[in-house]
Amino acid sequence: MYSIFARLDPNERLPRELILEGKRQRRMGMRWIELGAVFYLPALMLAVVLLGSAGLNPRVAFAVAGVMFVGFLIYAAYGKYR
Repeated sequence: MYSIFARLDPNERLPRELILEGKRQRRMGMRWIELGAVFYLPALMLAVVLLGSAGLNPRVAFAVAGVMFVGFLIYAAYGKYR
């Protein structure tokens, strides 16, 4: 089999196209999306409960939750640049 196909060299660099393609695919890595998802739900519940117990209008509490959602989404989208 090795007479047809040469063994792969582990020290050989990848072609430039494969390196650039790998960078393109990492734009929104699952790691940042998962991190945002892990912190968003507890933060949402904490904000709604605290603002609700403070006697504020529920619309205000859910507006704060929406702003937090946008913040976590931006955090996930631009995680690569940190």
